Amino acid sequence: MYTDQNIFTGISAEKKICLPLSKANRHGLITGATGTGKTTTLKVLAEGFSNAGVPVFLEDVKGDLSGMMQEGIEKPWMTTRCEEAGIPYVPQAFPTAFWDLNGEKGTPVRVTVSDMGPVLLARLMNLSEVQEGVLSIVFHVADDNGLLLLDLKDLRTMLTYVNANRKELTASYGNVSTQSIGAIQRALLKLEDEGADRFFGEPALSISDLFRTDHTGKGFINILSSSSLIHSPTVYSMFLLWMLSDLFEKLPEVGDTEKPKMVFFFDEAHLLFNDAPKALVEKITQTVKLIRSKGVGIWFISQSPSDIPDPVLSQLQNRITHALRAYTPAEIKAVKQAASAFRPNPAFRCEDEIMSLGVGEALVSFLDEKGVPSVVEKTKILAPQSKEGPADPNQMTRYFISSPLDETYRNTIDRESAFEIISEVQNEAQKQIEQEQKAATFRKSAGRTVNRAVSSATSSITRSVSSNLVNAMSGKKTKSVEKIAQQAATNAVNQLLKGTLDSITRGIFGTKK
Repeated sequence: MYTDQNIFTGISAEKKICLPLSKANRHGLITGATGTGKTTTLKVLAEGFSNAGVPVFLEDVKGDLSGMMQEGIEKPWMTTRCEEAGIPYVPQAFPTAFWDLNGEKGTPVRVTVSDMGPVLLARLMNLSEVQEGVLSIVFHVADDNGLLLLDLKDLRTMLTYVNANRKELTASYGNVSTQSIGAIQRALLKLEDEGADRFFGEPALSISDLFRTDHTGKGFINILSSSSLIHSPTVYSMFLLWMLSDLFEKLPEVGDTEKPKMVFFFDEAHLLFNDAPKALVEKITQTVKLIRSKGVGIWFISQSPSDIPDPVLSQLQNRITHALRAYTPAEIKAVKQAASAFRPNPAFRCEDEIMSLGVGEALVSFLDEKGVPSVVEKTKILAPQSKEGPADPNQMTRYFISSPLDETYRNTIDRESAFEIISEVQNEAQKQIEQEQKAATFRKSAGRTVNRAVSSATSSITRSVSSNLVNAMSGKKTKSVEKIAQQAATNAVNQLLKGTLDSITRGIFGTKK
């Protein structure tokens, strides 16, 4: 609930616990065991930002956040919680935009290979420094030749092209080895297996379409359907990194403002960091550190603070911890670490309270107006104003299909790019090769036909001359042998031209002239 430049989050001993909007860009963390109320807390915060006119982006991993598009249905616990806070329960729906990489439960989300860039791709594919350099060469060759890299088939085609012409390209761009090309191609196959081929393409998402408010001034709550995305951790990381990097590049520096420009919530954050290469964690850490100066707040949601790498964890200054369970030495250690991160409250021992919190209760510490962490408070989180659980599937589908954004992004555009241009050049080259081969075969065949005709003509002339000479020498003719031979040759040639021209023509052209 939004009130007086603060988000009213819960109550502690009749004291309001509020998140100052001016400190919401200092990032945050929501942790707690399964079933302790993390989703409810996320919704209360998201609704507060929306009411304050701040657009929100969140991932719907379990499929239970779509209900924010509908008014809540009051339940006894909601009434009780609001009475304790001294406020009435007011059901409310929120402006919502649904997104889905597959386009099934929301508007499709795509980005071009060029927008992703070689650096992010290399880190996501865990390429070596040498392989990253080769990938950068591929992008440079494409740029220098006006070849667009829009989807994975464009990139794969460019890799093949660079490999085939590596000797000519080495002088201008540097060494390109077949081993590095092969490693990149194998990494691309792995990305395709995770569904990245659906993520790359056009029309590409314009980040400005996430920064929307409705006619009443409420910020849109952008919900990304992630129930299947969590099974593709590389694509999950790819989308997060691209979005944050794009925001960082395009948004101006604003420093601390009265309220953030946008807030992101990343649920099941452990999926982002599990088995992540060191270079990827470093990139996320760098982005989280710097993006707050652009007016963007980031919240990570996970079961335990230990799911988040320490360099990232140190940047999350607003903290909400629901009940943590500890049954193993590692879990007990995690509880102690979570408790030690709070500014102590003399009224209770934080480590004990973490393991005894009820559902909907949490230990909360926000930055105050001066940027100092507040003393940790045992807090009862308010009830969300929107519907608990998922929205009606049919109503949700009708909602996002009728959105002008869906009309913009629904249908894939496959314009001329590297794949089409290189394929066309290769096809033309193949046609020329085939034509040359046919011409060579034709010339060879025609030569054999002419040779046979000439040989036949020579034999015919010889036989004709010989026959006439024999007749002349037998005394039937009185002409000299020289004249007889000349006449015989002329007659034979005339007969040959008349009788064999057709056969020569048929042999060469296949038709009779």
